[in-house]
Amino acid sequence: MKIPHLFPTTVVGSLPRPLFLKELFDEFHEGHVDDTERERLLDESVPLALALQEAAGVDIVSDGEWRRFSYVAVITDVAAGFGRELSGTGRDGKYWHTVTGPVEVKHAQLLAEHARFALRHTKKALKVALPSPYLLSVRMWDETRSSQVYPTREAFANALVPVLRAQVLALRDAGVHTVQLDDPHLCLFVDPEVRAQFADADAEAMHCVSLINAVVEGVEGVTTAVHLCRRNKGRQGWVGQGSYDAIMEPLKALRVDQLMMEFTIPVAGDQRCLRDLPERMRIGLGCVDCRGEVIDSPETIVGRVEKAMEHVAKERLALAPDCGFAPGNAADIPVDEAYAKLRNMAIAARLLRERHG
Repeated sequence: MKIPHLFPTTVVGSLPRPLFLKELFDEFHEGHVDDTERERLLDESVPLALALQEAAGVDIVSDGEWRRFSYVAVITDVAAGFGRELSGTGRDGKYWHTVTGPVEVKHAQLLAEHARFALRHTKKALKVALPSPYLLSVRMWDETRSSQVYPTREAFANALVPVLRAQVLALRDAGVHTVQLDDPHLCLFVDPEVRAQFADADAEAMHCVSLINAVVEGVEGVTTAVHLCRRNKGRQGWVGQGSYDAIMEPLKALRVDQLMMEFTIPVAGDQRCLRDLPERMRIGLGCVDCRGEVIDSPETIVGRVEKAMEHVAKERLALAPDCGFAPGNAADIPVDEAYAKLRNMAIAARLLRERHG
């Protein structure tokens, strides 16, 4: 499990799900496939996601999040207290979850077991992503349905901290290299329209940071990361826009080892903001587009990384796509497209090591 010292490559989390996986989750939710059969088929599928990344040349891989309905809903796999809503039917509909009861751990070792399975099927280092407490509180707390058990969104977020912290520790003990907390809502505070929705946007962003810090406080023996993006709508683009400058103080307050930051999309601003981050932080540089159909050439990716090197030491940089390729269950990016993008990213890393090693 050797990771290059310079310009290691990684993923943010999700890979596109083949059609059979999307339909498998639909069949499961509709009661046509039981949990035993679903798990058997997932056990057959996850090694393919790992093999794809290894063949592409990625140094730190994930299981593609192929066992998950979505990167947010994974909390419902490990904890009880959530009700599932459905609008429409099957793949044409939309599922979401709302907290309706006390959050109680039901499968404390589930994600660690999934990680051990992945590690048995890869020679690479493994990353596992978790949703942040703030993200979950924004997506899953409803004033009407949730307030009887958690009077405020903040109370729900606080209840999630020990649940997620236990997952971080279990994943570390399973041998995971990187545990990443996903929080696009922290990154949305770059957008003036989002900021205008809060009486004190900076204080709200700091609240998000304090929750993340509480999850990882004192955790050693694993790399901790936070993923930032302006929401990923696949072919439809993104939601927020604006430079990281607007949230630089909250970012500097994060007590994690690495920030995963997107820079490929034009609304992300330039990379000068990297100068303002503490030297203790490594950067997962989003240098590969994950939304559009264009497959960036290795030289294009190299150019983006070399531009970042004008602002931050090369030893602090890892290469990554801007976001996961399919964070939601409805994402429709071809698997082969993701492979081609990851392959070119790995080629770019090799070129960078030759030029700057």
